[in-house]
Amino acid sequence: MNVEKLLNKFIAVSVANLELICYNNSQSVGFTELSVDINLYMERFFMKKAVVTGGSGGIGEAVCYRLAEEGYYVYTGFCCSEGKAKKIAAETGGEAVKLDVSSMEDILSVSEKAGTVDLLVNNAGVSEIDLFTGISEIKSRSIMEINLVGAMNCARLMLPDMIRRKSGCIVNISSMWGQIGASCEVDYSASKAGLIGFTKALAKEVAPSGIRVNCVAPGFIMTEMNSRFSEDELELIRADIPLGIFGKPCHVADAVAFLASGRAEYITGQVLAVNGGIVV
Repeated sequence: MNVEKLLNKFIAVSVANLELICYNNSQSVGFTELSVDINLYMERFFMKKAVVTGGSGGIGEAVCYRLAEEGYYVYTGFCCSEGKAKKIAAETGGEAVKLDVSSMEDILSVSEKAGTVDLLVNNAGVSEIDLFTGISEIKSRSIMEINLVGAMNCARLMLPDMIRRKSGCIVNISSMWGQIGASCEVDYSASKAGLIGFTKALAKEVAPSGIRVNCVAPGFIMTEMNSRFSEDELELIRADIPLGIFGKPCHVADAVAFLASGRAEYITGQVLAVNGGIVV
């Protein structure tokens, strides 16, 4: 009997046993509903799983929807926007999870809940526009803990299972400012540059285990984070973009989906710029 037949037999026996157990304990719940729940559970069990940090933000939301289209069961990580994360999860067929990446407790909880993770998207990030000397030590530490250290800790806790299975993918969301630096966003630029360095170093380390690590560096993407700019400021920014248009969250989501797919199986340690040509 080949492996596929053995697997199918195991599934059939497992489902039958679960249905029998549920039938014997179905005093308050209909047997039909329980059978449907079992089928949904078994379907979820065999789906690819993705964890997206900052999943309720502009880019994170687009990534969650795009990965769901690709067949992933998506864990939408949120820090504060629980309502929005639950809405995304309901519409994608996934699950909203509390995931403050500066909290090792949250990261461990999500890692244990997800179990086997096929794709980790480190998207959570914060920024602050001010002179370098105007950023407090507390704010600077927060930017680093969320943008860089948080991503490293998520990978640190989810990698062991990937290494054991010799399969998995990590996509880090950096920024064009991580490539070239930005005045008045020094701490943010440094954290995103660190994320690029982390991507390249980790890619070399885990490649022998069959795990790919890549990075997406978005340019100016129209999200809530950039809503603080006035119309005049937006026009000045647009003038610097060779394509003459602002990026959309879906542009970044498509790049993530590509890097996570089999079409990118020979790509690792790379930075994919999605910026309209502003950084070449």
